Amino acid sequence: MMAEPPQKKTIMTEHSAAVFLQAWWRGTLVRRTLLHAALRAWIIQSWWRLILAKMMEKRRRTELELYTWKEWAAVRLQAWVRMWRIRQRYCRLLNAVRIIQVYWRWHNCHSRGFIHGNYEIKENRLSIQLQISLGAQACRVQQCIALPIKE
Repeated sequence: MMAEPPQKKTIMTEHSAAVFLQAWWRGTLVRRTLLHAALRAWIIQSWWRLILAKMMEKRRRTELELYTWKEWAAVRLQAWVRMWRIRQRYCRLLNAVRIIQVYWRWHNCHSRGFIHGNYEIKENRLSIQLQISLGAQACRVQQCIALPIKE
């Protein structure tokens, strides 16, 4: 086996020991300063990410509200158009019904007859006027009836 070479012992002088300690202490201070700077940068970056997230959320919410408002306006407009179209259809049907009713009433009046009348109440009297038509024949009735009023 080979013999190991003897290790050299380094002997430090007082001056070199002081330089070594000063270098170690400066290194510790630099590392501490760099650690503090890195932590501060990390805190600032975290804060900035939070601010960006809030800004993005606010922008997203604003765009969502705008989209919702536009959708609501479109739905409202569609509802108005549907209402207008249905009203137009209803008015046409109502006009057709009126025309049919006019012809039907005219037909009933000439084929069956009708009764037309009115009344009026004055003081203690009831005045009635009736007109009864049966085809070409007409009959008018007028009558005043005394009303019993208790005093």
